[in-house]
Amino acid sequence: MSTVQVTWLQKQQYVGVDSSKHAVVMSTQDAENGIGMKPSDLLLVALGGCTSVDVISILQKKRQPVTGLEVSISGEQETDPPFTFRKVHVVYQVRGRGLKAKAVEDAVALSEERYCSVGATVRAAAVITHEIQIIDEAEAP
Repeated sequence: MSTVQVTWLQKQQYVGVDSSKHAVVMSTQDAENGIGMKPSDLLLVALGGCTSVDVISILQKKRQPVTGLEVSISGEQETDPPFTFRKVHVVYQVRGRGLKAKAVEDAVALSEERYCSVGATVRAAAVITHEIQIIDEAEAP
């Protein structure tokens, strides 16, 4: 079981501390309080982090020459409280030299279908779609 703690600092500013004692600052996005991440954006960041760890690990185990990964995530929320995410789109931009498209596709599928706990949780409320972009650095100028 993981246990985290969130402490109110002042105004609408909070600090969250995870079970390993790493911290993140959270706030609303208005000019007066906007010193940290919105909690709803932090959920999308958590999804990106979770799936990134999986994809890199799987590609390395498959001995794929991956040199970079960027994951961009957009989420559509309901217009009324509690502003639940209903659609989430994940774009994987994977860089390497001679990466096999099937290996990348399999790594993303394994993350989505088996390993990413954040994705499994979000999927209970939202439809998650994805696209994969492979950049072959051997072909880059």
